[in-house]
Amino acid sequence: MKKMEDKILAEGEILSGGVLKVGSFLNQQIDTVFMKEIGEEIASLYKDDEITKILTIEASGIPIAVSAGFAMNLPVVYAKKNKSSNISGDVYSTVVQSFTHGNKNNVIVNKEFISPDDRILIVDDFLAHGSALTGLIEIVEMAGATVVGCVAAIEKGFQMGGDRLREKGYRIESLAIIEEMDDTEIVFREQ
Repeated sequence: MKKMEDKILAEGEILSGGVLKVGSFLNQQIDTVFMKEIGEEIASLYKDDEITKILTIEASGIPIAVSAGFAMNLPVVYAKKNKSSNISGDVYSTVVQSFTHGNKNNVIVNKEFISPDDRILIVDDFLAHGSALTGLIEIVEMAGATVVGCVAAIEKGFQMGGDRLREKGYRIESLAIIEEMDDTEIVFREQ
């Protein structure tokens, strides 16, 4: 998505350690007009795939997933990073490593929200090493549901997570793939 690449170049900030800060439009402050365009782009990518639900992980994936949900007229389920008092009953659970935050989270989804009949589209903000998407794929497979595909707003291609998931046979779509990034420059992968 050329607009995503342009937005990254105009508003993104490269931080040390291979971190791309996009807080002005994607993570902390949400550009709602742009988010609507993201949802419509995701809907166009998967328009013929008979998806029944969208799955994401809290927190930064939620606005993207909801935008896609609106565009596709689908419910959105999100994995929580902690079991809270308002979650009762059986849950699907897996551990996800966050490289940005340097910790592991036990992510959970209540079993009532994913069934074996579901055809799931997984959506997240970033795809780097692939830990979050892998964890969400595990949850869908625990439920006996079908992973139709995965979408990342931004993929860090140089960290290889997307390529590893593609090699395993998963359909991975990214709105922008960063092939190289250093302190001064971002190079996008041709798509």
